[in-house]
Parts: sequence; C-alpha cells; structure tokens
Amino acid sequence: MIPNAPDAPVRAERIDVLDVLRGVAILGIFYMNIPFMGASIGALLGDIRLIGWTPSDQLVWVLIDVLLEGTQRGMLEFLFGASMMILARNAMSPDGPVDVADRYYRRNLWLAVFGLLNIFVFLWPGDILLVYAIAALPLFLFRRMRVRWLLMIGLAPALAMLAIGSVTYVERSVLVMQVDAIEAQRATGAQPSTTQRATLDRWRAAQAEIAPSVKDRKRAEAERIARTRGADAVTFIRYTWSDWAEYFSKFGAITIAEAFFAMLLGIALFKMRIIQGGRSAGFYLRLMLACYVFGLTARAVGTADTLTFSAGPRSDYATYEIARLATSLGHVALINWLVKQGWGTRLLAPLRAAGRTAFSLYFMQQVVGIVLFAPFALGLL
Repeated sequence: MIPNAPDAPVRAERIDVLDVLRGVAILGIFYMNIPFMGASIGALLGDIRLIGWTPSDQLVWVLIDVLLEGTQRGMLEFLFGASMMILARNAMSPDGPVDVADRYYRRNLWLAVFGLLNIFVFLWPGDILLVYAIAALPLFLFRRMRVRWLLMIGLAPALAMLAIGSVTYVERSVLVMQVDAIEAQRATGAQPSTTQRATLDRWRAAQAEIAPSVKDRKRAEAERIARTRGADAVTFIRYTWSDWAEYFSKFGAITIAEAFFAMLLGIALFKMRIIQGGRSAGFYLRLMLACYVFGLTARAVGTADTLTFSAGPRSDYATYEIARLATSLGHVALINWLVKQGWGTRLLAPLRAAGRTAFSLYFMQQVVGIVLFAPFALGLL
C-alpha cells in the first residue's frame, strides 16, 4: 500500500540524501548554464550549428541532450516538493499551525525578490529563482492530497503533450511521404495538381518555422554586439534585461507550469518515501533501470530527430516532458542507490556540503559567469 502522508519525522540520513541530491542538481545547473553565459542564447535554443559544429561539439551536445538537459531542474523541482513537505510536516492536520504556512509563503516571496535581484543586478536572464518562487506559491495547498491524485495531476501535462505530439508526429510523417511522392513525380516531368501544390505549401511553411526569421537574425546581431569584448556595460545590461523580458513573455507561463506540476510529483515522491531514501537498494536499482531504459531511449531518438535539422517528424515533440521526468527520476534513483552503498556514500559526501549551501552556490555561479564572460570584465567568449 502506498502511504499517503509522512507522519513520522524525517530521519537525519534522509535529509543527507536530499542534500546530496540538491548538491548534484545545483552544480549540474552551473555546468548546463555555462554555454548560455558565454555563447549565443538564441543559437543554443535554436540552430546550434550557428556557434560551431565540429565533431567534438556534436559529441558533447548529444551527450548533454540525452543525459542531462532539463534533468537538473527536474531534480530541483522534485526537491522543492519534498522540501515543502518537510517544512509542512507539523501542519498536516486541517487546523495545523498557521506559522508554518506563514514561514513557507514568506520564504517563497523572498525567493522571488532574490530572483529579481539575480535578473536585474547579477544580469542572468536564465534565472530560475523567480520561476520556482511563483510555481511553489500554491504548493502548500496540496500537502494533504493523496498520492494517486498528485501523480495524476503532476503527470497530466506530460501525458497531454505525449498524446498531442504523437498526433503531430504522425501528421508530419504523412506530410513527408506525400512530399517525397510529389517530388518523385515532378522528377518525371509531371506537374503537381492543386492539391499537391497545397501539400508543398504546407511543407514550405513547416520548413520556415524552423529557419531563423529576420527578427531572430537581428536579435542575434544585437547579442553579438552586446557580448563583444570591450562593449560598454550599459549595452550589455540592456541586452540581458531585454533578453529576459522576451523569454519570460513568451515562455514564462509554460516554464512556471512545468515547474509546478513537477513539484507536485516531488510531493508524491516524498510521500512514497522514494526521494528521501526510504526504500531498499534493490528498489532504487529497479527504478533507475526502468526510468533510464525509457527516458534515455526516448531522448536519444528525439536527439537523433533534432540532428536532421529538418522539418520532418520529431518524436521529442511528444516525448520530451515525460522522458525528462523519467530521466530526472532515474538520476534520483541512481543517487539514492549509491548512498545505500558504503563506497557510494563516501563518493558523494562532498556534494552534501554543496546541497546545504545551494542558494549561495547558485548566486556565486552568476558572479563567476559575469567575471568570466561579461564584455566589461574578462570577456572570455
């Protein structure tokens, strides 16, 4: 039977496991953010070939895309849910202490303040503190929800994306086959019919969607100027602020929703005693294998589709979020399994300190990024 609430106090070794997980996630985020601090953000989120595509570039990009992309923030999102449950364990009854809720909401409001500081003072347009602070605000209301409902709600967007993306994948596959047939017919000298011309128009529209627009090219040029070594601070500041504003206006709501639903899964993982090390080593080994077999396979196929750099069918439109969550959970299971081993505990021990100073480390990452990459500092681009 799945327990619905962690009635017993959390033991110290379980907190140690959460610290290790947090340390892995926060240091992993720094590793993932370094390219965005020192290269074209537009290219990294669009056509990666614009900033270099040597064989070593390709290998590193593939490994990151399959093994790590999105999983570090996935782990942090799970941890937000688990941390909320630890804070709220004394407020599980309907008339639980009000001061617990007060501390929880004040903590998140301060997190939002520091997120704004990170964006506008430390000049990091990729800040996650503001996103997580907003996403976590309603989380306290779900502390008493049963596991089955947390799982159903938390997985709903990923499953919806899987369904909608699968339909899109089939439609795009059919379109590619139709275009190939039309091109083969044209090679014989036959002219396409009206219906076939409409099909070709749809294909050209699909290709245009993945090609850099005039606006994208102008923004890339503005980014190049702002990042040129020796550029004045005002130009760089204006660029970073506008970059954050554009991203947040387009994707802020989606990013917040992604974080919120993953945090619900984090609550469920805590109630099931999974994230905090409450299961056996064998359980974590089986969970890790199951998550990796599905998650890494789906991500590898999606990465292969992306590397075609074409408007053809891409499986990651369907599998991205469910595979991201599965791989993130696989990482959680791997770390918990390692902690169950004596040698694994010693191996991961240094990461415990990183997890306990995660907030400070996150801000230090931005300081390092500015010193290394800002054009008015070292400008190591």
